Amino acid sequence: MHPNEQLIETFYSNFQKKNGKGMAECYHRDIQFSDPVFPNLQGSNAMEMWNMLCTQAKGFELKYSGIKADDHEGIAYWEAKYDFSRTGRRVHNRVEANFQFQEGKIIWHQDIFSFWKWSFMALGITGLILGWTPIVRNKVQRQASNNLEKFKNQQVTAKANKNMHMD
Repeated sequence: MHPNEQLIETFYSNFQKKNGKGMAECYHRDIQFSDPVFPNLQGSNAMEMWNMLCTQAKGFELKYSGIKADDHEGIAYWEAKYDFSRTGRRVHNRVEANFQFQEGKIIWHQDIFSFWKWSFMALGITGLILGWTPIVRNKVQRQASNNLEKFKNQQVTAKANKNMHMD
């Protein structure tokens, strides 16, 4: 197995275990990540996104397959089933993941899936009727970005509180 195939395997194995820290360790410090919900995350924001998703996941199941990689790029396919936190609706998302590597880490990661199908599963009738529109996509992206910022702030506060109690 190519070392970058093993890296992708490690990434998704950690995802199955909801280990966001383990996933982040597969990323280069200058990682660039994008998908239809989080279109442009860089560095620690991409790492924290996985940590947030793993920490908050409810009813989570993950399968992955088709891992292929060489020295420069890779691909994998994964399916996640989970309960969408805002609506409680069950989502079954099918994703194609594309990767580029640098210094033995993932430097670029793009997840591709149908936003319209995802929005129908996550949002119900609103997603079915309006999920293809920029209005819904932009609202979901803003909400996801705000949730990530709140999560990061909570992590900073929790770390500060822990450090205060240790003194």
